[in-house]
Amino acid sequence: MADLLLSAVHHENLPESYVRPISERPRLTEVIVDDNIPLVDLGCPNRSVIVRQIGDACLSYGFFQVVNHGFSVELMESMMAVAKEFFNLPPEEKKRHYSDDPSKKMRLSTSFNVRKETVHNWRDYLRLHCHPLEEFVQDWPSDPPSFKEVVSSYCKEVRALGFRLLGMISESLGLEEDYIKNVLGDQEQHMAINCYPACPEPELTYGLPAHTDPNALTILLQDQLVAGLQVLRDGKWIAVNPHPNAFVINIGDQLQALSNGKYRSVWHRAIVNSQRQRMSVASFLCPCNTALISPPKKLTEDGTHAVYRNFTYDEYYKKFWSRNLDQEHCLELFKTDQL
Repeated sequence: MADLLLSAVHHENLPESYVRPISERPRLTEVIVDDNIPLVDLGCPNRSVIVRQIGDACLSYGFFQVVNHGFSVELMESMMAVAKEFFNLPPEEKKRHYSDDPSKKMRLSTSFNVRKETVHNWRDYLRLHCHPLEEFVQDWPSDPPSFKEVVSSYCKEVRALGFRLLGMISESLGLEEDYIKNVLGDQEQHMAINCYPACPEPELTYGLPAHTDPNALTILLQDQLVAGLQVLRDGKWIAVNPHPNAFVINIGDQLQALSNGKYRSVWHRAIVNSQRQRMSVASFLCPCNTALISPPKKLTEDGTHAVYRNFTYDEYYKKFWSRNLDQEHCLELFKTDQL
């Protein structure tokens, strides 16, 4: 199966197994540009302004970008550089890390879930578990030589940024700053280093089709030179072009459930480029497996009914991985009206 790695060979034509049915193709000419995509300045001295802006973005878009986040620009650049170095390694070196087993804590793979899907996606990715670091880092690639050091430093900074953001999202819902963080428990942290090679026919396929993220919060480092992220809003796909030194923050399914449906887990997709490879680094903050996801009493004490039944993250994650990526929203299976 390692022979499926797209980054290991050059393709003159799009293989049939990647071609989407006509009704499912990206229709790239219909994608729009939105000049009002939320951009939150975390350096603003007035915390209440930041909290309000984040709440508005979660309510109306399901995602936002952050700048002046205190993250080292040098570290952001080093992370992207080492990601590119890894995918530029000789094929025989990369293939040593290949696996299509979703349960593995470190694996190089392709598409999304090659064991289940009928049409593949134009993506290779390296998936890492990142917390606690000392438990996993020894199994990470040793080549490039700087990989473990750079990625470890990046993971620590991302985790701290994620906790800051969760605190402000919690406050934006009228909850205590540490409410969501406490509910989610000792959060797991995963990373997907995505490589979308140049594609001969990008209008026929996806890097990743439309999906929501099953976790709580996603922090995305975009390729500054090649765009590809798009989000769905009001039935239209919007291009989220790279903003200098910014992170894209996605609300995941668990925050939609914890907000009792007030905040929406954003549908997003990745398209591919005919001329250039695109990279991205997605970091996922995930509830611990035993975390019980249920709406806070403060959001239901006025008589508002609970939109979703109580569930553990372990139950949700297993259900998510048992399905195709672009099926209906997994949270639909947990609605109280399904009981």
